[in-house]
Amino acid sequence: MAVSDLTAAVERAGGQVTALDVSSSTPETLQVDLTVSSSGPEHADRLVASLREIEHVEVVKVSDRTFLMHLGGVIETRSKHPLRNRDDLSMVYTPGVARICQAIVDDPEDARRLTIKRNSVAVVTDGSAVLGLGNIGPKAALPVMEGKAALFKAFADIDAWPLCLDTQDVEQIIETVAAVAPGFAGINLEDISAPRCFEIEQRLRDRLDIPVFHDDQHGTAVVVLAALRNALRVVGKTLPTARIVLVGAGAAGTAVLKVLLHAGAREVLVCDVEGVVHVGRPGLHESLVWTAENTNRAGVTGSLRAALPGADVFIGVSAPGLIDADDVQAMADDAIVFALANPDPEIEPSVARRHAAVVATGRSDHPNQINNVLAFPGIFRGLLDARSRGIGMDVLTAAADAIADSVSADELGPNYIIPSVFHAEVHHKVAAAVHEASASTRVRP
Repeated sequence: MAVSDLTAAVERAGGQVTALDVSSSTPETLQVDLTVSSSGPEHADRLVASLREIEHVEVVKVSDRTFLMHLGGVIETRSKHPLRNRDDLSMVYTPGVARICQAIVDDPEDARRLTIKRNSVAVVTDGSAVLGLGNIGPKAALPVMEGKAALFKAFADIDAWPLCLDTQDVEQIIETVAAVAPGFAGINLEDISAPRCFEIEQRLRDRLDIPVFHDDQHGTAVVVLAALRNALRVVGKTLPTARIVLVGAGAAGTAVLKVLLHAGAREVLVCDVEGVVHVGRPGLHESLVWTAENTNRAGVTGSLRAALPGADVFIGVSAPGLIDADDVQAMADDAIVFALANPDPEIEPSVARRHAAVVATGRSDHPNQINNVLAFPGIFRGLLDARSRGIGMDVLTAAADAIADSVSADELGPNYIIPSVFHAEVHHKVAAAVHEASASTRVRP
């Protein structure tokens, strides 16, 4: 076997060798570290299979750069002050730290000034609704929570701490979060399944004196509202006059609905697996009563397809393949389609664009990605800077407006209604808007 056999096998499988290092050698064996570029996990499997077909070659270990990035986790803690001598130690720890403790005893609000509390957020999950993976439990959810913490730090310089709870009992989750809350200035609930997430969020908000934010609900809602404001500008329509069909009545859908109504939407129809939500629908779940009472003023009944004709906006936070090109064609002129189910949307974006004026998805490989990263870092930065005790609808709409306004009039168009998460100013603008909107829920300086 020659080393060239390795590169030839990779090329036959459509890959490209980017590095080849001989890591050890004996008279009988040669150990080679081979770095190969692939188009994705499935392609990588084909590349490995091609290498294994070479006679006298043993593939000992396979890694990819995503796994390598997660080795040992993606976050860490560090001391802000070097411990160079006994003097440093005596201030960071005993005996000097006792003075700090006593100061907080005398004035508990000093915890925000003298500890990590002032800049700390707990990222809490029970692993019951992680990405598109479902109920995978707390250990498997930890990489997502670590990633979330990394985003908090990168985009808003917030110290976020993953807390993956080994319980899916509502009472235990509430009691656990309440018990650890003194060490944090905010709680970010993440990937907790509906309808439990609604009760957990509301009861924690009622109980705690720090903001409680459920990103799957409120982060999604904020970015949807921001994108919709700009999409309506592109087509020359307004939120109060637009007829909106919203598919999905779970955590995200309900939050999107509430934010849209608060922002001024008037004509909204909500659909779930049973069709249009309306007062009097047989078997209507108690969690949908509020939705039924606050939407569908015309009393429309029937299926999603019955609701779509003449609609200005379709927003899907549900499941793949729910509508087709004919459904979009039946909508009003200059229709807006937000197909946000991930990874497979309610309609393929290329199909929706045949008839819709503006299309958005939850995916990064299409224009107009609805990405929660645009919202939560700046929202929490603003809340923490304002020393806020809570979070209201005005904060969410202020954040949405800041995101929307980050797209200038010259930039705005069908393929650019929402800024990139790497936009130079968006997180700062969101933080400033939230800080201002949080005036009524601040603690004293």
